[in-house]
Amino acid sequence: QVQLAESGGGLVQAGGSLRLSCVFSGSTFTPYVMAWFRQAPGKEREFVADLVWSSDETLYQDSVLGRFTISRDYDKNTVYLQMTTLKPEDTAVYNCAAASRWGNMKRASTYDYWGQGTQVTVSS
Repeated sequence: QVQLAESGGGLVQAGGSLRLSCVFSGSTFTPYVMAWFRQAPGKEREFVADLVWSSDETLYQDSVLGRFTISRDYDKNTVYLQMTTLKPEDTAVYNCAAASRWGNMKRASTYDYWGQGTQVTVSS
């Protein structure tokens, strides 16, 4: 059984920073891609960033490019999302996700496993 657990959300003022963490566990599981998605109230879930586990190759949504950085600690089975220059429109529940094979990585249905989510609230 593969499990993902996020942490690091909270309340921050606009312009501030937060770092989210996601630890995955589960016997011999090795992800192909780890990603972060978010869902704001009344909106659909959207792709934020992803990272190819074996190569560190990354991809970002345009609205977070230059402000957010996805990274990993291979030995700790952990993926991070460093968020800087936060804006009120970044307010959402952030979920990490793991995909075991290649696909459309911006599509939530590509991912096999999901964390429970962590709330990020950015005040103006």
